[in-house]
Amino acid sequence: MRKLFIAAFMFVSSFGSNVIADGHSIKMGIILGFTGPIESLTPAMAASAELAFKEASDSGSLLGGKKIEAMRADSTCVDSAAATAAAEGLISGGVAAIMGADCSGVTGAIATNVAVPNGVVMISPSATSPGLTTLDDNGYFFRTAPSDARGGQILADITKDRKVKSVAITYTNNDYGKGLADVYKAAVEAHGIKVTTVTAHEDGKADYSSEVATLASAGGDAVAVIGYLDQGGKGIIQASLDSGAFDTFVLSDGMIGQSLVDAFGKDLSKSFGSLPGSTGKGAGVFAEVAKAGGIDSSGPYTGESYDAAALIVLAMQAGNSADRASIAKNVMDVANAPGTKIYPGELKKGLDLLAKGKKINYEGATGVSFTEVGEAEGSFLEQEVKGGKFKTKKQR
Repeated sequence: MRKLFIAAFMFVSSFGSNVIADGHSIKMGIILGFTGPIESLTPAMAASAELAFKEASDSGSLLGGKKIEAMRADSTCVDSAAATAAAEGLISGGVAAIMGADCSGVTGAIATNVAVPNGVVMISPSATSPGLTTLDDNGYFFRTAPSDARGGQILADITKDRKVKSVAITYTNNDYGKGLADVYKAAVEAHGIKVTTVTAHEDGKADYSSEVATLASAGGDAVAVIGYLDQGGKGIIQASLDSGAFDTFVLSDGMIGQSLVDAFGKDLSKSFGSLPGSTGKGAGVFAEVAKAGGIDSSGPYTGESYDAAALIVLAMQAGNSADRASIAKNVMDVANAPGTKIYPGELKKGLDLLAKGKKINYEGATGVSFTEVGEAEGSFLEQEVKGGKFKTKKQR
């Protein structure tokens, strides 16, 4: 089991250890994979959530002047036992709600085994497995990232537009990888693209030459790598480039991040992918708010993380309570129309309107709009590598 850690990041000083300490401090959990296959992505995600919590704390408007104490815990992304233990630590520590988790498998495990039985709201910024849509959550699980049921279709559409005629597919062997691979395969075949093979890979291996040999023997104009940029997915690309098997990679959202470009540079120049995101008004506003807070908002799921945290504090204000059940009851009301639109940096405005009994429609960084089961309808950004960075070609 990976090392478990829980760290507190307080936006106030000298408060106690209860959910509401000294009548002012409210504990909030942030559970993400600070170790594991997406560890290069999670610092900016956590910082974005903490930015929203700090904004609410500093506003003086949250429940009459309450402050938030943010507590981090490590999901590992892949170890459900470690993730469950981490969530148990947060809940026993008195958190009112949880921003997270991140990867789909651990998110489902935490929700099913810990959060839902204890009546604790989870808002995930990045768990995208279609299987989570039908999670028996009693109204306690939400996500600001859209389902891979749509994400796989978008990635297939981009593959078609890029004139790929045949593709091999490899996926990380978990809920996220299998679910997205199934959707992507069906969608590309519907576009008339030949799928030469579909194979799973395990994370944590030192060498992926045998997996790439299998993919290469099947052939294809490109290989779709549905996985994680700091683990097996990176290994698949390395072995493909080393052997000359493939030089064009179709990248899932879990593969998009600066560390991948730093590792391979110009060798990714023919590659492309997609991830949830928006180029709308909220995205531009968030970029400025994040920059002022010292956060690089260009990475995956930073906007979704800010939005998840913002929805939690706004739901508290809507119910005039940090009670866990009250938060769950009010998330949908603040996420969707009708009401005054609220963007990043405007949490005080939203909190003040709610305190007056007014309706708000939180648009946030990502144009938040929830389906009836509490997940983002969402939009996607087509990504390609230009000038040593992932760049957005257009919104889908």
